[in-house]
Parts: sequence; C-alpha cells; structure tokens
Amino acid sequence: MPEQPISLFSSGPPTTVISLPIPEAAIELSDARNQKQEERKSAIAVVVANWPRFIDSWVALAEETDDVIEQYAYFRIAYHRGLDTLRGSGWKGSGYVRWSEPSNHGFLKAVLGLQRSAAAIGEADEEERCAQFLLQLDPTGIPENV
Repeated sequence: MPEQPISLFSSGPPTTVISLPIPEAAIELSDARNQKQEERKSAIAVVVANWPRFIDSWVALAEETDDVIEQYAYFRIAYHRGLDTLRGSGWKGSGYVRWSEPSNHGFLKAVLGLQRSAAAIGEADEEERCAQFLLQLDPTGIPENV
C-alpha cells in the first residue's frame, strides 16, 4: 500500500474572532451615539474613559471628529488596542479576521480608519501598509456598507 501524507493542518490560515465586548460597554456606547450631535463626542469620550480597551469606542470617537489629526490619533489607538485584543483572542500574527464576524468590526474599522486618515495627512507608506493588512485579514475585501 503506497504511503500518503497526512495533513495535520486545516486548509488555509486560521480565522480569529474577537470576543464580544462587555455588554455594559456596548450599551454605554449605544447610548452615547444616540445623544444630540453637540453632546455626542463628549458622551463617547466618557465611554472611552470608562472602557479604554473597548475598540469600538475609540473608533466612534474618531468618527465623531472632523479634525484629521485627531481622527488619526484615535484610529491609531484603536488599532493598537485591537492588536492587543486580537492577540488575547488567539491571533498569532497571521490568519483571517473577517468582516463577516460583527465582533471583528471595531478592529477592522480601526485599520480602515487609520488607512484613510493616513492618506489624508500624506502618510502614503502607512496608508499602503493598512490597505495590505486589510486584504490579508479578509481577502474578500471591505463590505460596501462600511
């Protein structure tokens, strides 16, 4: 009988799914996002202060400002907090982090926001790195509704 190799690995890179946020943090962020426009940014900043590891709150804070440098800074923090969270979810520096998983959206939006804000301030190298990283994380691409 001929020998056939046995693969001990699944086909393709592993997929990491970030854990859902603490429910209280998600509720606070939802409430903050529902504030009047003139109060929204401050309300989101309170969520960031209460839950500094909650990626989605940093993304929301970045999305709430029109200042591109401020956006860049908030997205960069969200990106780094996201890398910590990914590692805590089992990510080993490679593999998929897909848009199809809602709990991954905060991190993926952080990378996308960092890419766009880097472009806005002329950081072409970082813009390109983020674009490549997003494709590595989910080769299907960015959904249209993001």
